[in-house]
Amino acid sequence: MNNSMLSGLKLICLLSNYTSLSRASRSLHLTTGALSQQLLATEQQLGFSVFERHSRGIRLTQRGQQLVSELSPLFTSISNVVEQHCASSSTQSIRLKLTPSFAFKWLVPRLDQFQRLHPDIQIQTFAEGALVDSDKGDFDIAIDYGPLTYSNQKAELLMTEQLIAVASPHYVEQHPWLMNKTLPSNWNAMTLLHDAMPWKHASQDHEWAYWARQNGVLVNSADGHFFNRTDMSMSAAEAGVGIALARKALVADEIQNGKLIAPFDAIEAQAGYFLLVQEPSESTEAFRCWLISEIAASNAKG
Repeated sequence: MNNSMLSGLKLICLLSNYTSLSRASRSLHLTTGALSQQLLATEQQLGFSVFERHSRGIRLTQRGQQLVSELSPLFTSISNVVEQHCASSSTQSIRLKLTPSFAFKWLVPRLDQFQRLHPDIQIQTFAEGALVDSDKGDFDIAIDYGPLTYSNQKAELLMTEQLIAVASPHYVEQHPWLMNKTLPSNWNAMTLLHDAMPWKHASQDHEWAYWARQNGVLVNSADGHFFNRTDMSMSAAEAGVGIALARKALVADEIQNGKLIAPFDAIEAQAGYFLLVQEPSESTEAFRCWLISEIAASNAKG
């Protein structure tokens, strides 16, 4: 089928909505003569008349009605396919990899704000495992947590983190001495809740051992329960299982609404959240700028 035939068939479907060539010409911004000439050429190629001409206008022949009834859905389908592809080409997509804890506790509650600012950017979020394997490169943007001596030199430090001990109000009631850290001997009675995988190659009790050294207290950091995600240890603390060492940025809401109590001051974790961009683009830069702005606003709130 040549292009002139395809154009002619499309014209036939359009003309089927009109009762006269003059009305069609005004609507389609073509002369009556041009429409009549193209219609006649198409009918000659088909080998039969599609329209009957009469004094008051045109109407479909029986074969013309059958042809239009079969062609119209096809042209509609073509139009829909084209529209879908045009829409998808205007939508930018970002593959985002990050740790589940940061995704659930910090990013996801804020994503609607990014969507309102950038409705044309689609975020595909992959929160896999407890750690982000930035070496795979199967992402556009990655947000990872690690020591300030982060191994990837291309990574950008988004924010430093603090460690803060948290427990449920009920757990604190059962252990009132928690509000007075001058009694280190009582720590042996505590159930410690660990993030066993804060980052690659870290020991299971790394954070509690570090916290104890910084605070000058004796804690058997090998005791307690171990979780491979920090949000799981926080949930266990909220349930009254024990006392967790949480990341302050991820637990701020629970402390503010009273679900968790922080008996001690936070300490610098000597770790933070790092941003890795695989291939810079307008969409990744928009997300990066929004992320930095959100972090600044969050830090300003304390």
